[in-house]
Amino acid sequence: MAAKIEKVSIVISKGSLEGVYPGLIMANGARAEGMEANLFFTFFGLDAIHKARHEHIKLATVGNPGLHLATWAGGLPGVSSVMTHYLAHKMEQLDIPSIPEFVEMIADTGAGLYACKASADLFGLTKTDLIDQVKDIITVGEFYDMAAGGQIIFT
Repeated sequence: MAAKIEKVSIVISKGSLEGVYPGLIMANGARAEGMEANLFFTFFGLDAIHKARHEHIKLATVGNPGLHLATWAGGLPGVSSVMTHYLAHKMEQLDIPSIPEFVEMIADTGAGLYACKASADLFGLTKTDLIDQVKDIITVGEFYDMAAGGQIIFT
């Protein structure tokens, strides 16, 4: 019998709906199963915890093969907003929380939310630019120390 996973550390590096939600869903599921969960937001994934941006994350339509027939129109003005609105409506019907609500809910379960120091420095961000649920801005080495003994998931 395989050993049970007790801890996950999830890296969120993309700042689009389809880049952020998988990590949030994985973290929420881990916490529901009693696992320790930490989220590490890097590069454009920082948008999910950025005070000015976390409520405005859109679906990436340009070059997104998952949109199938809608891909050809992805670069036209307004398509990303329309597709984001459509997806948000479908998710609301399924009672899936918005990114800000989901992040707050996951933090309330005891999951750790951390920003990548290199990315924060690159984009000129400080802890005051981030939502209150973010515990700290940490280096990759600190993230690895925190992740030791668990599984690292890159979404």
